[in-house]
Amino acid sequence: MGDYAGGGGGGGAAAEPLLKRARYRPNCPGCRVDRRKEEREGLPVTELCCMWLVTICSSLPIQYVFPFLYFMIRDLNIAKEEEDIGFYAGFVGASYMLGRALTSVMWGVVADKYGRKPVLVTTLFSVIIFNTLFGLSSSYWMALTTRGLLGLLSGMLGPMKAYASEVCRKEHSHLALSLMSSSRGIGLIVGPAIGGYLAQPADKYPGIFSVNSIFGRFLYFLPCLCISLLAIAAVIACFWLPVSLLKLLHKHTEDTMLNSSTEAVEEPCSDLNAEQSGSGCLSLFTNWPLMSTITVYCIFSLQDMAYAEVFSLWAVSDRKYGGLSFSSQDVGSVLSISGLLLLIYQILIYPLVANSIDPITLVRAIALLTIPLLSSYPFMPALSGSILQLALNCASFLKNSFSVTTMTVFNILMNDAVSQDLRASANGLSVTLMSIFKTIAPAVAGVIFSWAQRRQTAPFLPGDHLVFFMLNVFTVIGLMLTFRPFYARNGTSNH
Repeated sequence: MGDYAGGGGGGGAAAEPLLKRARYRPNCPGCRVDRRKEEREGLPVTELCCMWLVTICSSLPIQYVFPFLYFMIRDLNIAKEEEDIGFYAGFVGASYMLGRALTSVMWGVVADKYGRKPVLVTTLFSVIIFNTLFGLSSSYWMALTTRGLLGLLSGMLGPMKAYASEVCRKEHSHLALSLMSSSRGIGLIVGPAIGGYLAQPADKYPGIFSVNSIFGRFLYFLPCLCISLLAIAAVIACFWLPVSLLKLLHKHTEDTMLNSSTEAVEEPCSDLNAEQSGSGCLSLFTNWPLMSTITVYCIFSLQDMAYAEVFSLWAVSDRKYGGLSFSSQDVGSVLSISGLLLLIYQILIYPLVANSIDPITLVRAIALLTIPLLSSYPFMPALSGSILQLALNCASFLKNSFSVTTMTVFNILMNDAVSQDLRASANGLSVTLMSIFKTIAPAVAGVIFSWAQRRQTAPFLPGDHLVFFMLNVFTVIGLMLTFRPFYARNGTSNH
């Protein structure tokens, strides 16, 4: 015990090195990460850059198919009539989310038990393999199957959101979560831009791609290949990611009595706002702040996914059906501009908004603004030229910035509602439930879109007015669920 009292200087100064030696074991991966976090003054720039790249690679495959899916279904000759293309396209969009819904909780549990990195690497390899095979699809059923398998092995989202809050010090965790959400949002925008510009390359760029090349035979392979190559780069970037913080990694095999005494010191470093009733994954279902947040998150995710499907189908459909007669490249241009503006918004505007407005109040304001925004889309076919481009780009940017802001808020609230050891499982649960809703969204949106194109002269909600009206219905439902008695904030009364 003399080491605590002796050794030059005041007791506090002498005790601190021994306390750190007790808390941090050199052979423990978790302790190394903990110590790195405590000693680092600023942001973990290297880790965040790697996570940013990995998150983008995981989100690119989700929606990059939408700009060319209409043409792909047409070329696969599965639809007997033009009005049926949206029906079949909806099921291809839903297959990815169905696969993800079936396995997200499992991936969250695996990440909590064995670490985040193995799950991230597995997901990236699935992108490399099945995303490439999707681009080589020669039949509708091959496209449907490869998208479903890609979703089945897509276990990254839940663990990555948990990782973002663990690799940073507490004061930077919200910024890390915001960065992950923004990179995911950018991926969801850049992905469709890649699909729009690079699909059918032999037709668009005949001077570069021959009709006799593989890109001429498989018109939708090039965007898939580009995303798969980026996923290879992300696999390499994973080597720079540290081992994640898990209680499993802090179970030291030596000096167990000393460990038990230092656990009391380490315990305050966990999320004090997270209160669990019970233990293990089952306690997540009794955590009402978490479950109410996930429910509202799922409703807005459904609306967002349905919008992503509807926007591309609506934009490329013929004007006689209420669309804009755009090419996939035109859709890619709109989404590219939205992605650039979204990046500027996330860097310059969102932090100011988030710091000045209560999170749930921000979600409610966005929902109210979304209603007139979505209602304006069916009137855009009456415009043309630069006025149409300006209106569509502004509307697309606003809608996507609203979606990214809402998702960022809910990601922060969900991570604050649970303790660190259940964070990946909670995010896995949220991804599973969200994926179920996102599975329903494109399938139902495709059916409604196909139906709407057949009722252009209906007296009530003719044509695409019906589609965007249904999107607003879910916006209103999500808005209502942010009020009491349904919604509860963690550690507080209903807000």
